[in-house]
Amino acid sequence: MKTDTIFSQFFREFPRFFFEVIGRKEAPVDAYEFVAPEIKQRSFRLDGLFATQEGFEEEPLYFLEAQFYKEEGFIARLFASIFLYFEQYNPPNPNWMAIVIYGRRSYEVEPPERYSALVERHLLRIYLDELEDDPKESFGVAIAKLIVERKTRSVAKAKELIGRAKRELPAAAVQQQMIEFIAAIVIYKFSKLSREEIEAMLELSEFKQTRVYQEAHAEGRLEGLEQGLARGVKQGIKQGIEQGIEQGELNAKLNMIPLLQELGLSLEQIASRLGLQLETVREAARNQSN
Repeated sequence: MKTDTIFSQFFREFPRFFFEVIGRKEAPVDAYEFVAPEIKQRSFRLDGLFATQEGFEEEPLYFLEAQFYKEEGFIARLFASIFLYFEQYNPPNPNWMAIVIYGRRSYEVEPPERYSALVERHLLRIYLDELEDDPKESFGVAIAKLIVERKTRSVAKAKELIGRAKRELPAAAVQQQMIEFIAAIVIYKFSKLSREEIEAMLELSEFKQTRVYQEAHAEGRLEGLEQGLARGVKQGIKQGIEQGIEQGELNAKLNMIPLLQELGLSLEQIASRLGLQLETVREAARNQSN
């Protein structure tokens, strides 16, 4: 499983944390949809793109690339892919930014001088190894750092984040989804250990007996996510969650609608994600808000 796959899945599931990581908390999260467009001529797929919803075209596009090794010509390939995307998809947005998240600064290859105009105006680089430890840092930044944390420190850091999730995330289903995602990151790092061993390391066995977990699980909000994460260990978190959701029962899908709304997804995105008719999602959202 590639580290950039985990980053893509994290920002797909928790889009507001992307804007925290890049220092733009004021950005209208509801205006965006996370996609991974394929560039046909080169058979290349961008790690991610926050494309705007209809009616928000004045907001910038955000192209996301996570880079965890040194690659000559990376910036040239990135800009070339972005301009091919513009040619193929012709988005209406006048502004755009390329966000590159490096695991460490040493992975960066300084771009040629000919790209200086693009770099100065359209490139934002984030170096995870240089982000300072701060107890008050955003959840998004903390999760991003956990993904690249050394194995020797990752379990302790994961337990800290699980504690934060219990304290800071009020909705039971959102809290449980975040804890499951943290566990999935640790599973990725310790691929030779079983899920049960990881849960024991993170002291999750007792948490599964709590009322918070039992209520969220009983309502079916976790069914698709749990099936997806089980497959994600072997096939990649992104593919696994999508398959898990697709195989969930209709009732579980409907019960996931409030969760996805809390995560900042629009009704159109929810309908697309769950494979439901938009009117079905709208009706369910109305009923659950009453």
